[in-house]
Amino acid sequence: MAKKLLLVRHGKSDWGNINLSDFDRPLNKRGKENAPEMAERLIKRGFKVDLMVSSPAKRAKSTAKYFAEAYNIDHIQFEESIYEANTTALLQVVNNLNNGADHVVLFGHNPGFTDFANELCDADIYNIPTAGMVLISFPFDSWQMVSKGTGELVLFDYPKNSDEV
Repeated sequence: MAKKLLLVRHGKSDWGNINLSDFDRPLNKRGKENAPEMAERLIKRGFKVDLMVSSPAKRAKSTAKYFAEAYNIDHIQFEESIYEANTTALLQVVNNLNNGADHVVLFGHNPGFTDFANELCDADIYNIPTAGMVLISFPFDSWQMVSKGTGELVLFDYPKNSDEV
């Protein structure tokens, strides 16, 4: 069974309170609207989810919760190393995923996510916008086999993508 990895960048965050640390920044109004909208698009495409793994940063956690609600999933796994992760750290997270889960959604941050997507499937994505998502498919049964250049880009979608009407 092929593995499918969906990278979801957190929704737009709120910079209103300068006293908050980067880690604690919440989603702003647009972020709260985009996340459920993107989850709906996924459901319409028939994408199934076996596992959700998120950075514990507030804006990523909130984005994950919107997707979990849309999918009626009551458990999100939080992985500290996703926060401020580079491609090496992200690959480690993916390689350690449970092989029982074929469709996994990771919620996290840029620049790591854009770099990671490009590295996994030789995509040429300049930037994954907030609430943007990249679906990558791998011809393996095991997450341990995922490495640079082994994936295939299936979907790149984001809130302002005009293909979606």
